[in-house]
Amino acid sequence: MNILILGAGQVGSTAAYQLAREEANEVTIVDNDPAALRDLQDRLDVRTVIGHAAYPSTLERAGVADADMLIALTHSDEVNMIACQIAFTMFGTKTKIARIRSAEYSNAPNLFRQDAMPVDVWISPEQLVTEYVEQLIRFPGAFQVLEFAEGRVQMVGVRAQREGRLVGEEIRELHHHLPKVEARIAAIYRDGVSIDADGDTLLQEDDEVFFVAAAKDIHGVMPELRKLERSVRKIVIAGGGNIGFRLAQALEHTNSVKVIERDKNRARMISERLQKSTVLTGDAADENLLLEENIDSADIFCALTNAEEANILSALLAKELGSKKVMALINRPAYADLVEKSGGIDVAISPQQVTIGSLLAHIRRGDVVKVHSLRRGRAEAIEAVAHGKVGESKVVGKAIEDIPLPAGTTISLLVRGDRVMQAHHDTVVEENDHVILFMTDRRQIDNVEKLFAI
Repeated sequence: MNILILGAGQVGSTAAYQLAREEANEVTIVDNDPAALRDLQDRLDVRTVIGHAAYPSTLERAGVADADMLIALTHSDEVNMIACQIAFTMFGTKTKIARIRSAEYSNAPNLFRQDAMPVDVWISPEQLVTEYVEQLIRFPGAFQVLEFAEGRVQMVGVRAQREGRLVGEEIRELHHHLPKVEARIAAIYRDGVSIDADGDTLLQEDDEVFFVAAAKDIHGVMPELRKLERSVRKIVIAGGGNIGFRLAQALEHTNSVKVIERDKNRARMISERLQKSTVLTGDAADENLLLEENIDSADIFCALTNAEEANILSALLAKELGSKKVMALINRPAYADLVEKSGGIDVAISPQQVTIGSLLAHIRRGDVVKVHSLRRGRAEAIEAVAHGKVGESKVVGKAIEDIPLPAGTTISLLVRGDRVMQAHHDTVVEENDHVILFMTDRRQIDNVEKLFAI
């Protein structure tokens, strides 16, 4: 696929990194920063073009006329929308994806359509991150919560603790512990390395475990893997930007929420728009302020400012002062891995990792409808629809054990209508089944797509 990416910022660079590693893709990146483009060209097999992303001459030099897809990821909503308009009007580009940050645009009715603003798919990294953090708060103890089948199925990542009923036992015992629950352990990482999640695999303390189950059963499965944590009540949010404000809006009717914002004008504005949240003006890395606000009684401290160094420092300080759990928004993967391994920060949130899954779902072929990036992009969880009749499809009418899955790929669950089913070795896939797969080696994505292509 010939893909044109506009913007070499954090989101654009991550998209380029993920897509350029796949042999089937030819990626071109446009930006007006030569240094950013040189850095990408040194690391990736991509073509780069210097210029303004919305100028027709720049798009023409970048080869938009031959592009299968344009992905506009600059920091400007207006540039992204205009680029999509020009690509469609002048060059007939079929698929156009745009990053839209402002709710003023995304909430406008009938704006994004071919006869108005021809954006086929719009994504809001800020909204995606907000929803991601909200899910983590709803499921205490999880470090990742992902949705499939329109929310009917969820994949949850947790770190096993000795208090978990399944820890120290073979994972096949999960079925005996919960005989009426359709749940499956999809993957296990031990000391950072993927190990086979077979029935006779012994689950150990500190294993990173990804399990899949119907959404209604998630809370029932969690005690199998770790100590059940009480529901979150008090939340402190550092940063009243787009993400912090949206998170406060989403949680203030069910939780006690405090927002700490440095900018007085911003603090005043969001305090007027929030209904129940308490908004404080100050520095979230100020020890005296945190002590005055009884940080030791907070169930969760979320550091969500635009400065990752400030997020790390304030989260570490909040943890030191007694906050039960801390999360921090961190852009650089090396930083995220470091702070999580040190144990000072419970969850490092990567905006790029959250956003890339939404992008990939629209890029993948073979009826792939949902993609989630895991483990800093080294693994993927996929939802694909089995289409076609018996004999013309590579999966329909076949038992799981007879499907030629690539190495490192497993099928965890099937969703058939309203029914969530475990994928046993003799389970036969039917037409229109939604198949939930886990891939520990994302280099095999092309082979997985081919399985579900007709």
